[in-house]
Amino acid sequence: MFFLNPVERLVAEVHYQLPDKWRKKSRTAWSDPNRANAEVDSFLEGPSFDRDGNLYFVDIPFGRVFKLAPDGSCDLVCQYDGWPNGLKIHKDGRIFICDYKAGLILLDEKRGVVEPLLASRNSEAWKGLNDLVFAADGTLYFTDQGQTGMHDPTGRLFRLDPDGKLDMLLGTIPSPNGLALNMKENRLFLSVTRQNAVWRCPIMTDGTMSKVGTYIQLSGGHGGPDGMALDEEDAVIVCQLGVGVWRFDSDGMPTHLITGRVGHHLTNVCYGGKDNKTLFITEADTGTILKVDMPVAGKTMYSHA
Repeated sequence: MFFLNPVERLVAEVHYQLPDKWRKKSRTAWSDPNRANAEVDSFLEGPSFDRDGNLYFVDIPFGRVFKLAPDGSCDLVCQYDGWPNGLKIHKDGRIFICDYKAGLILLDEKRGVVEPLLASRNSEAWKGLNDLVFAADGTLYFTDQGQTGMHDPTGRLFRLDPDGKLDMLLGTIPSPNGLALNMKENRLFLSVTRQNAVWRCPIMTDGTMSKVGTYIQLSGGHGGPDGMALDEEDAVIVCQLGVGVWRFDSDGMPTHLITGRVGHHLTNVCYGGKDNKTLFITEADTGTILKVDMPVAGKTMYSHA
């Protein structure tokens, strides 16, 4: 990675940590292949705020969805037979989850259950859905990662239109992960974990993609880029596992690097707080939500549009 100017270092402080009542280390069918047979008590992902300031986040290996209220209280909203990863909230209040095992699902918070939205595509099982992002018109982009990588570059990117039409946009990705749309929403930024890179995917007027290429090539770390966000200056916020969270300006140059007060596995991010300038970060190793003040407000989430 090429640096033109010094990068400002920031440290994210602890905002919330899962209490012992929700921790019991064990091996699971998800953590064995994804965490090298290690015992885990959680693996947090998918942070997203609703209009009332509640922060939702998921715990992949134990199929749990939590809701952290502004007063600091936390509830287990749902636990089910699945591996939830990305979570985003529709402006009508529906909660969408990319589940590695169950596909694209909806969370009914009042009943504490999940329901399938897209359990398969043309009767074919997903590889393993990962993350998602809404455009301003309600179009949903989501990634199908599975166990793809440089050895098997068949990960996929899909678009689900508001009318329910589903299209595969890309099908040759070595591990597609987090997503972010630029302010004009004519470019999609895509974390390609096993290539340790972020792709820039221009969106054509007909909704297809062309001239997809590497936007940011990272180095080092323990797995590559994961969750992403965007700020109002078109800077891309990128979690790089084992390194921290980067802020790259609109030209793709690094301006900030955020590390956590605890942990070394920052997985996903979202903006919230006063003036939407606080970045909230899930830290998987310690079951922690971190937060840090940023220089620029985040792009308004679809849930708040």
